[in-house]
Formats: sequence, structure tokens, C-alpha cells
Amino acid sequence: MTHRFTMFICMLLYVCKLPLSAQNYTQTLRGQVIEKQLQKPIPGATIRIEGSTMGTVSDLQGKFTIPNVPIGRITVMVSAIGYKESVLSNLLLQSGKELVINIPMDEKLVEGKTILIKAQGRKNKPMNELSVVSARAFSVEETQKYAAAVNDPGRMATNFAGVISADDGNNNIVIRGNSPSGLLWRMEGIDVPNPNHFANSGSSGGGVSILSAQLLSNSDFVTGAFAAEYGNALSGVFDLNLRKGNNQQREYTVQAGVLGLNVAAEGPFKKNSEASYLINYRYSTLNILEKIGLNIMGEGTSTNFQDLSYNIVLPTKKWGTFSLFSFGGLSTQSYTGIKDSSKWTTIFDRYGNNFKSNTGVWGMTHRIHIHENTLLKTAVAYSVYENKFIQNYIQDDYTFKNMFNESYLTKKITLSSTLNHRFSSHTLLRTGIILNHYDFNFSQTTRERTQDPLKQLLGVHEQTQSGQAFAQLQYKWNDKWNLSGGLHALYLALNQRYSIEPRASLTYTSNPKNIFAMGFGKHSQLQGFGTYFTEINSPTSTLRPNESLDFSKALHLVASYQHQFSKVLRMKTELYYQHLYQLPVSQHSTSTFCTVNTQDDYIREALQNKGKGRNYGLELTLEKSLSHQFYYMVTSSIYTSKYTPANGIEYNTRYNGGFVANIVAGKDFASANKRRTVGVNARTVYAGGYRSTPIDLEQSKVQEKTVYIDALTNSEQVPNYFRCDLRFSITWNRKRTNSTLSLDLQNASNRKNVYGRYYDAHLGQIKTYYQTPLIPILNYKLEF
Repeated sequence: MTHRFTMFICMLLYVCKLPLSAQNYTQTLRGQVIEKQLQKPIPGATIRIEGSTMGTVSDLQGKFTIPNVPIGRITVMVSAIGYKESVLSNLLLQSGKELVINIPMDEKLVEGKTILIKAQGRKNKPMNELSVVSARAFSVEETQKYAAAVNDPGRMATNFAGVISADDGNNNIVIRGNSPSGLLWRMEGIDVPNPNHFANSGSSGGGVSILSAQLLSNSDFVTGAFAAEYGNALSGVFDLNLRKGNNQQREYTVQAGVLGLNVAAEGPFKKNSEASYLINYRYSTLNILEKIGLNIMGEGTSTNFQDLSYNIVLPTKKWGTFSLFSFGGLSTQSYTGIKDSSKWTTIFDRYGNNFKSNTGVWGMTHRIHIHENTLLKTAVAYSVYENKFIQNYIQDDYTFKNMFNESYLTKKITLSSTLNHRFSSHTLLRTGIILNHYDFNFSQTTRERTQDPLKQLLGVHEQTQSGQAFAQLQYKWNDKWNLSGGLHALYLALNQRYSIEPRASLTYTSNPKNIFAMGFGKHSQLQGFGTYFTEINSPTSTLRPNESLDFSKALHLVASYQHQFSKVLRMKTELYYQHLYQLPVSQHSTSTFCTVNTQDDYIREALQNKGKGRNYGLELTLEKSLSHQFYYMVTSSIYTSKYTPANGIEYNTRYNGGFVANIVAGKDFASANKRRTVGVNARTVYAGGYRSTPIDLEQSKVQEKTVYIDALTNSEQVPNYFRCDLRFSITWNRKRTNSTLSLDLQNASNRKNVYGRYYDAHLGQIKTYYQTPLIPILNYKLEF
């Protein structure tokens, strides 16, 4: 295999060095210069391309066009009277599509007659200026370029400090030792359902992202001490922004690869129209292969998914800008089991499963300046999440016995409104509300053992509402001191629970190279709705013991320091402490159960808010931004994650690995006229193994299922985790098209990382199951 990889790289490098025509291709650079906080257009801004004489000035709407720019990497410098200089470095200009960008600029701070000027040089500075600690902007290019990211924000985030995958088989992520379910997904300012295929109810990840990189713009990822506008989350926030389609010419993208066939289109609705559309559709390659008789997932297994997403922007002259957006995904996976007793090697061979996970969001936003210094953004959305699972057992006579049925259907209507008002160049206020109406239809039946009768555990058809309100005031004393404070309120009508949460941050910039910051926040999160509706049946009644559960809560405290060695090299370190409390734990005083160890809301026991926990650690990031066609990022984290359940004894959480270290790097080899570029990207992660609980073999044999020794909860640690990922790509630029052939090798070393252990009732033994082996992902993309 090593020989084949070497041959592949040599072929790519050889192709890159082939003789090329002397003709240099060009492309158009367009965009708009806007004030960052209120998004007002900035007329008269000077835009120039570094290292050339090319440039222009923005018009009354802040728009600009620079035609005939040579393709390749460019750096754009923008200046305007009354604003800090803005620098956008290493933008990739290709022949197949125009590059359309928004350039945000900060106002200069004025004190008397003195003007304080500071150039915007921080790459990956959060898009949300109120997020000052534990926050980072990420680009679409990063999700495409990083090895093993494969256009997935969740997988891409595992390269950042303090973040690690919960399981190679999906994109659930563990942030600073917290449960993956503590993550919030937002899109265009609206809280959205989990945007992943093959997702379990109450989880924050799945097997494949529904989101298309074609639609995403630069967005934020936050890991602690959130700004006041973010609520109903304990561990992290993905704050996603959508890209506008090209409003001057039609452009297309076609992709074919292991993950699916993609078709994307964008353009104006009509000539000289400011309105634009952007739409992407993907259909599972696995489904196509199965239909022609090639089942690479194995005999009896069927895996299918498809998704559709779009963003339609409709500007008006007097009534602001409207937009319509949506993403939706359908995914199914089934396994029929093996109807041949001679082939039964584990208990799983005798089970057939049918799983379905469907998600859809349809939203509309409206943005309008109701005053020169006031921006109002309002959004409304309707979302649906459906999750079904059926499990059958193959008996000795090869007939099926139904063992488990589950159906979760959640419908939600959301109204969100945010007001930004600038009192002066020093003071900004952001305030808003988020209102949700939920409709639930949940059911679950099961047998614990094959000889047990099928019994109903859940049967719910309910409605409820939740509300959030927030306000945050930012005051910039000068270019050195920046103070921000606010409140967030969360309310659940189901049980009249509420939480008032203070947030605050302070930033001190001693000089352009050194930034100190601190952040504090109280945060809370609703329980998964499947937990609230847990039912315990008795001969005379049905009880819902969890309906009155309060929110899980946490106090976050973060101190950070950032040093800029050069324009392209920076170091950042963060020290954090999180105090978790009111965590749901079992009502049984001897139990070690706590939701901090779970990934979804499949909880079927009576709970109480008496658990607590603590996460603390130190993170370090050394990052070189792309320059001279080379980048790297080294991150490390030393952390501890503990919890105390109902019995009052402190234990390791499932995710207390202790440490994680990442190295991600890449190099592009471009031909002299930028017609061909070969990319080589690599990632290595080494982390402490997750915790596990020893299995009581004798009791497992008696009960014919896995029985753990509760007194030794999470006392064992699986072997340390190691994984190496590689990505090879070659991009061709032609006169009006560009194409990219890429190969991602996930777990290129094919290491068998241990995930956990279980009792196999068929063999009467304790078995080990492993994480995902080597997976090659081949993809071809054409843009024109």
C-alpha cells in the first residue's frame, strides 16, 4: 500500500510539472465593503490587490469590481476614511467561478482630536465581535482542505484545541470533556436541528453532514464562555452563515465521489437583478452502486441518503433584504441479519435493523436598517426532525421476532429577532428574542430479552413552548480596552423552569502583537425532550417522573493570551474551568448514572437534578496561516473531566481522556502560471483513551446482557488513540472551468483504535469493538 501511495504522489507531482501554455488565465474579483457591526455599505473605500497595480473604489452601495485578475492566491487591502484598514490574505482565485466577497471594516475609535488606528491583522478572528474568548472563525476552504474534514464542519473542528471526535464512525465531537449533546447548531441566527444524516434523537452529530460547503460562508465555532445571544448549550456553538449566490452570472458545480453525486447552481433570477439563488442537491453514491448490484457495505446492508439545500436572496430598495433558506436530508440504513446459523460468530449476526433519520428546515430572514445606527434582523423557520429504529431478532428457526421499535417526530416553529444599535464608535448594544413552539410524537416498545414480552416504554403526543431573551452591551474604551457584559434568559413552558444567566468579557491589547482576554458566563441547557417524557408504567398508572426536571447548568471561566509572531504566525493559549451543576442523575442513591456521559436522549429512568461536574484544562495553539503555499496548526490540550452522581462519589466522565494533541499541515505545489496545483495535506492526532467500566462476566451470563460493575464506573481507560489522515488533490484551471480530483485517506495507518467492550450472549464472552479502519474517499469536482 505504501508503494501505491508513493506512486500516486509522484504522478501528481509529474502532472504538475508538465509543459504548460504561456497563457495566464484571469478571473473577476467582486464584492461589497460593509461596516462590520451594522452591515452598512461603505462608499469610497479603496480596494487594491497587494503586489500589483490593480485596484478600484467602492460605489455608493459599497460594491466594487476588479476584472482580469490573474488566477492564484491574492491578498486584498481595503482602506476607508474613518475605518481601520482591513486585510484579506490568501484568497483563492480560480478560473471557473468569480470570487465574490464581503469585506467587513471596523470604525476607528476617536478620543478628542486623537485618532487611534489599528490594522485588522488577526486571521480567524471571530465573525461575531462579541465572542472574545474560546472562539474562532473557520472558512469553507478549511473544511475542504484539511485532511479528513471532507467538507464537514464537525470533523473539521476536531483539529482545534480541546476538541476530539466522540467516535470515528460519526461526527459527534467532545469539547473540553463535555458530552457531545451539549453542542448548539445555529444558522442565520436561528437555532436549527442537528444537521447530519444518520443522527440519533437528542444528539448533535451523525454519520455524514447534510450541509453543503457550496452554501456555507465563513462562520464561527465557540467552545466556552459564550456571548449573551447564545443559549441552550453547555459545551459549544456552531454559528453558521450562508453564502449569497452570484447575482451577475450563472455558475455551476458538479461533484462525484464516494459520499455522493452533487449538483450546485447559482446566479441571478434575471439580467441586472440584485436577487440571486444558490442551490445544491446530493444523492448517495452508495445507493447508486447498490442499484447496479455493487454493495460495498457488505451483504444484507443498505445505506442511502440524499439532501437538498438552498439560499435565495431578495433585496428591495425600501424594505430591506429578504432571504429564503433551507436544508433537508433523508437517510436510511438497514441490515437484514444472517439467516445461516453456521455463520453466526457474534450476537449481532442474529439481529436485523432498520434505521431512518430525516431532517428539514425552511426559513426566511429579513434585514433592514431602521435607523442610520440601527440594524434589525428577523427570522422565522419551520423544522422537522424524524427518527425511527426497528430491530428484529433471528430465531433458531430463522423467523424474525420484533425486539425494539422507536419513533421520534419533532416539529418546531421558531421566531427570532435581533437588534443592533450603535450609540457611538465606543458603544454597541445587541438585544433580541428567540421563541419556539414544539410538537412531539414519541413512541417506544422493547423486549430486554428474547423470551420477554414486548412492552411499551413511551407513548407521547404533546406540545410546548420555550423562549429566550438576551442583551449585551459592548464598550470599547480605546483600542486597548474592550469590556462587554450582558444577560441571557431561558424559559420552558412545559414545567415553568427558567434561568437568568450573566455573561461578561474583558480584552486588553497591550500592543498589536499581544492580546489578553477573560470571559465568564453562566449557561444552561434543556434536557432532551425524550428525557422529559420518560414514562414509568405500573399496573394502575403511568408516571412521568422527569417532566419537572430543571435545566443542566454550567459556569464557564476562561483566561486567554495571544501573541502574533508575524503576519502569518500566531500562538494562543487558554486556561479554563467549568463548574457543572443540576446535572440529571438517577433517583436511586447508589446509582452512578449521569447524563454527562451520554450522546443522546435515550434515557428511560427517573432522574433528579442533583449531579455536578467539573472540567478544567490548558490549551495551546500554534498556527501558521497559509503563506508561500504552506500552512500548519499544532494544538494540544491537557484536561480533566469529572462528575459526581447520586451516590456522592466523584468519577471520571466517559470522555476524560486527559490529553489530546493534533498536527495538521499542508503544502500546495503550483505551476508557474497557476494552471495546475497539487495539494498534499496531513493530520495526526494522539489522545488519551476514553474511560470504560469493567464488565461483570458472571452476572452478564445470568442476565444474558452486558452488566457493568457500577462501583468501578469509568475506572478503566482504553488504550491511547492514534490516527493519521492524508489528503492528496490536484486542481486544473482551464479557460472557463476549474476541476479538482482529491483522495482522502481517513485513518491511513489503519490502526485499530479500541472503542469499548461488550458481553456477547451468543459466545458467552466479553468482546472488544473497534473504531473505523482505513476509509478512502475519492472525489472529483468541476466548477464552471
